[in-house]
Amino acid sequence: MLNKLFVGMLVFVPVALFASLLDTPPLVLFFLSALAIIPLAKFIGEATDHLARRAGVGVGGLLNATFGNAAELIIAFFALRAGLIGIVKASIIGSIVGNILLVMGASMFAGGLVFSSQKFNRTAVLSSGSTLLLAVIALVMPAIFLLTAPGVETAVIEDLSIAVAVLMIGIYGASLIFSLYTHKHLYVEEVAEYESHWSNRKSLIVLFSSTAAIALMSELLIGAVEPIVQSLGWTEMFIGVIFVAIIGNVAEHSSAILVSIKNRMDLSIQIALGSATQIAMLIAPLLVLLSFFFETHVTLVFGMFELVTVVLAVLIANLVIEDGESNWFEGLQLLTAYIIIGVAFYFHP
Repeated sequence: MLNKLFVGMLVFVPVALFASLLDTPPLVLFFLSALAIIPLAKFIGEATDHLARRAGVGVGGLLNATFGNAAELIIAFFALRAGLIGIVKASIIGSIVGNILLVMGASMFAGGLVFSSQKFNRTAVLSSGSTLLLAVIALVMPAIFLLTAPGVETAVIEDLSIAVAVLMIGIYGASLIFSLYTHKHLYVEEVAEYESHWSNRKSLIVLFSSTAAIALMSELLIGAVEPIVQSLGWTEMFIGVIFVAIIGNVAEHSSAILVSIKNRMDLSIQIALGSATQIAMLIAPLLVLLSFFFETHVTLVFGMFELVTVVLAVLIANLVIEDGESNWFEGLQLLTAYIIIGVAFYFHP
C-alpha cells in the first residue's frame, strides 16, 4: 500500500519539470519539486538496500553509508553551489534533530500504541547515542573556539573545520567497522531481515536514474528558496531545518514506523539514530570539504540557537534509550520536543 503511494508520487517529477518551464510561482514550484524528491529518495534507499543485501555485510554496509542520505547530500550540494550556506547548515541541523526526535519519536509512539512496552538492544543503541554525543562535541567546539577567540582569522576557522571534518569521517569509518565486523552480532537482527528480490541491474538502473532525477528536482527546489524568503518572510534557517530536512527523510520515517509496529524496535531505532549519525559524522564533514571547491566555504561554526537545539535533542534521546525499553509516552515526548523546536525556528528571525 505504502509502496504504491510512493510510486504514484513519481508523477510529481514530470509535473515539476513542466511547471519549471511555465511562469509558475516559486512557492508552487518549491512544493512540487519537494513532493517529487520524496519518492525518488525512497527508491534510492530501496535500490541501495537491494544491492547491499547481495553484496554482503561489509560491502553492503559501505553502500548504505555512501547512499543512505544521498537525497540530503544532493540538495545540500545545490544549495552550496547557489551560495545558500544558511540552507546547507540548517539542513544539517534539521536532519540530525528530525531523525532523533521526529523519526524515533513517531516510531516509539506508533509501536507503543500496539505494544505496551518494546525492548531493544541497549548496547547497540547506546553505542549510536555515544557517537552522536561525539558529533555534538565536534559541532560545538568550533563555535566555542570562535566565541572565545573572536579576533581569529577566517583561515584559522577554516583549517579547524577541515581538521575536525577529517576526524569525524574517520570516527564514522570506525563506527562502521564496529557495527559490521567486530561487534556485528549486536546488529544481526538488521542484517538477517532481508532477502533481495531485485537484480543488480535493476537496482543500479533505479539507483542512478533516481539520483539523476533528484539532482534536477533539487536544482528547482533550491532555485525557489530565495523568492520564498523574500515573498513569505520565511528564513533560510526555517526552510532548511524543517522542509529540506524532512523531504529527504520521509522514506526513512515510514520504514522506521512500519517496523516499530511489527515490534522490531532494534531496527527502527537504528534507522533513526543511524541516519542522524551519518548526517553528523559523514554528510556534514563532506560538505565542509566539498565547499572548498566553491567560492563560498562552509565551516563547522554553527549558530548558538542551532547548536543548543542539537545538544538538547541528543540529550533527551540518550535519556529515552538508556533503559533499553520504549513506550508510546516516550515517543510523544520526543514528538512534542520536535514540535517545540519547529515553532521556535519558525519565529526565530
